Amino acid sequence: MTQGKPDLGEQAISKVAELGITSQLDEVEELNVDIRTDPGKIIQGQLDSVVIEGKGMVMQQDLRVEAIEINTDKIAINPLSVVFGDIELTHPTEAETHVVLTEADLNRALNSDYLRSKMQDLKITVEDKPVTIKPEHITLQLPGDCKFVLDATMLIRETGEKKQVHATAIPHVKDQGERISLEILAAEGQGLNSELVTALLNELTELLDLRNFELQGMTLRLKGLDAQAGRLVLEAATTIREFPS
Repeated sequence: MTQGKPDLGEQAISKVAELGITSQLDEVEELNVDIRTDPGKIIQGQLDSVVIEGKGMVMQQDLRVEAIEINTDKIAINPLSVVFGDIELTHPTEAETHVVLTEADLNRALNSDYLRSKMQDLKITVEDKPVTIKPEHITLQLPGDCKFVLDATMLIRETGEKKQVHATAIPHVKDQGERISLEILAAEGQGLNSELVTALLNELTELLDLRNFELQGMTLRLKGLDAQAGRLVLEAATTIREFPS
């Protein structure tokens, strides 16, 4: 990486990338793209490295990310694309991505209009009878030790009865980083059955689908996760095919 402060050329290319990423987000508190190279390498179509750092980014499904950092090595670009205010990759490049989600971020998404609308008419069986359930409120706690604790109040539309569910689960990386699964350690509640718990956990795993964290032209593959006290940390390998425009 070039040492010292970025020159005007690096700053200009970085600003192009920042604008492209910002255009994809509903909200962002802070975003910085640091592209390092030198003028001679730009002409040859090379960038030494790119670091993307964001805070308070609201992405798909009303999912807020407390912090995200993407680090690449050398990148091959079309030098003419820079002249026209774009960054066109000539080859895909690999990067490392670090994502931090707070307990509050996850609860915001779990109670978002998007997920609520998906569960408005969820059909399950309670006490051997088919019913339709609606989420009243869902709360996720991250106590540490890589555990999720989920509390939910569910309304049975047919009877107006409310069911309370409490479950503890451990997340695992599955399918070579393609998805996250949740292993149930314990579950209890009124009129509890496995279908109800499974339905809730399915919504949580869908929320944590890595595609929700992808920007245009980027694909993530989960390498590891750590459910710490109050926050969830994800580490992913990233393939970048194009920069957001």
